[in-house]
Amino acid sequence: MAASHFGEKVYIWAAFYQKSQAIDMKTTSQSAHQTYIKQHQDRFLGELFDLLRIPSVSADPKFAPDVRRAAEYIRQRLLEAGADSATIHETNGHPIVYGERIQDPALPTVLVYGHYDVQPADPYELWDSPPFEPVVRQTKEHPEGAIFARGACDDKGQAYMHVKAFETMMQSGTLPCNVKFMIEGEEEVGSDNLEIFVQNNKDLLAADVILISDTGIISNTTPSITVGLRGMSYVEVEVVGPNRDLHSGRYGGAVANPINVLCNMIARLHDEKGRITIPGFYDKVTNLSLDDRKAMHEVPHNDDEFAADLGVDGLQGEEGYTTIERVGIRPTLDVNGIWGGYIGEGAKTVLPSKAYAKISMRLVPDQNSDEVTDMFAKHFLSLAPKGVKVAVRPHHGGEPAVIPTDSLEYRAASAAFEECWGKAPVPTRDGGSIPIVSLFQRELGLDSVLLGFGLDSDNIHSPNEKYGVFNYLKGIETIASFYQHYAGMKK
Repeated sequence: MAASHFGEKVYIWAAFYQKSQAIDMKTTSQSAHQTYIKQHQDRFLGELFDLLRIPSVSADPKFAPDVRRAAEYIRQRLLEAGADSATIHETNGHPIVYGERIQDPALPTVLVYGHYDVQPADPYELWDSPPFEPVVRQTKEHPEGAIFARGACDDKGQAYMHVKAFETMMQSGTLPCNVKFMIEGEEEVGSDNLEIFVQNNKDLLAADVILISDTGIISNTTPSITVGLRGMSYVEVEVVGPNRDLHSGRYGGAVANPINVLCNMIARLHDEKGRITIPGFYDKVTNLSLDDRKAMHEVPHNDDEFAADLGVDGLQGEEGYTTIERVGIRPTLDVNGIWGGYIGEGAKTVLPSKAYAKISMRLVPDQNSDEVTDMFAKHFLSLAPKGVKVAVRPHHGGEPAVIPTDSLEYRAASAAFEECWGKAPVPTRDGGSIPIVSLFQRELGLDSVLLGFGLDSDNIHSPNEKYGVFNYLKGIETIASFYQHYAGMKK
């Protein structure tokens, strides 16, 4: 009995010693990371600025050379940071940059995903400074300064944090994992070629976890981790009336006006309660329990402050749901652009021949983007009156995803936030879409950790996009911390 009890005590003290050693190693690593980041922060910012100056707009063919230039820039920086290899993989569209550092096949492997392409910067006249000439200015949310440029937050700034976190660990001798990078150039146009690349390179991309920074946090005082994403169905519609533009005085009132028709058809896509009228649209929507809905409201939120920040005097949406629920767990349908007829200076009394609109639908579990696109097309065509022809052209889509919060990977991310930010993160559901998360679940059998650091006020996809200098540098530190916690937990 005594010997057994003595052995038990030895085991307990050994376990305590090992845990203490692990804590000491993490503390030492964090200190080394902080020191290196501080010493090199000006260079880290300068390199990001160089990347932001490249107008890598994937949607516009005239920027194709710049998209490739951004890919080459990422490849070169990966090699300089310590990658064993970094190559550019051609696709039927824009290239994918792949790099890796394999230290020991027995170590866990982290696969980093990001994208170097950006949204169009139009309308340029609404920017306070040129979109591809990064500048730092103070803002209310970023008193230490924010980087204003297209792609600063989405996603060049956040993707580049991983390159610098990798360099930081390499130079401080603290990289505890193998690491692979897959940085693509088509996220903003649907990542059509990424699926083919993933399907054809499963061995190359084999990993234990996928790390993505393309989301955000609640605020710089309330960190969070995204655990749910909505899917996407994106279409363009065309309404064609007469065979040419007509004089509105001679023909107005006698011939269907495509713009009037299009507006009426769009208006009929919602009912008076804010629900989408497409038959079958809600059939597969997963409804959260009352307890889960209640848990969502632990996130700090104030409707009045939310509205004031946007410069509107009220909010609206699907009846029966709060603002947090509407943007996190409910599907939506929105017109992203509408055009037709004469929009130049002065007046031109024309009855247009054609009208167009771009429409996106955000989807939730368990909706399927292809099914919803088909439903939309059938319903929209059924709304067309006589006198016009209607066409629906699908653009791209993606599936919703939910990330478990009880996994080792999530716990490692939570520990990294707690270590670097002094506060445990709040799990949240994001209204945005990252279609590749569900793709990785399906093709690679891996969940992703969404370790993003942007703020809602960072104006992604809008003029004056920005990203906090604090968020960029603290993000590098937090990513490096994730590796330490993840490797320790895997042991």
